[in-house]
Amino acid sequence: MRPRHAARSARLVLAAVAVSALAATATACGPDDTTSTDTSTSPTASGGKGGSSAKDGSSDDSDAGSGDSTGKAGPGAGEDKNAGKKDGYGQTCGTNDLTFTLTEESQAGGYYLVAAKAKSGISCSLDVNTPSVSFGSGAAGVASPVGQGGEDPIKLSGSAVAYTGISPKSTNTDGGVQFESVIVSVTDDDPNPAELKLPSPADVDKPIVTNWSTDRAETVPVIA
Repeated sequence: MRPRHAARSARLVLAAVAVSALAATATACGPDDTTSTDTSTSPTASGGKGGSSAKDGSSDDSDAGSGDSTGKAGPGAGEDKNAGKKDGYGQTCGTNDLTFTLTEESQAGGYYLVAAKAKSGISCSLDVNTPSVSFGSGAAGVASPVGQGGEDPIKLSGSAVAYTGISPKSTNTDGGVQFESVIVSVTDDDPNPAELKLPSPADVDKPIVTNWSTDRAETVPVIA
């Protein structure tokens, strides 16, 4: 009986040891497996967060770019466009803002009628009542104003016309200095005077000029 009991006891002890060893192994494997799962999950989570941050950053950049485009480019273009519309409007006329037409008239012994119009897209005012007129560059060729006509100021745009009359000779003597053109400008110091070709050479002696007027009948130059 003793040997059987001893053998059975030995088997029970061995079985208990085996169960204990198995439990220990399972316990040892459990934490390792859990750590491995967490580690494999962690980069994915981190990557997910990183992707979210990148998207957020991309959205922020896009919004910032859109803001810049709306805030800067839009109004800037609008300002340039408005400036383009206003350019040449409401200013004082310079000679280069105008186009001139010269015709020879027979009244009062003969004179030149000059018509001035604003160039296309220009709207300006003749703020100086009398044009600056001269034949050649010498003082003897400068036309003296006779004070006829005159509207101050005259606004020119579209089909509006201002007239002035120029007589190359106000004396009754024969002769004079011949010129083939006359120089016209809106002011004495205008940097861009216009040189107008005469229909034929003119004898010039003490020339005279009228004021600007919208009525051509007022611009026949005579000495009172």
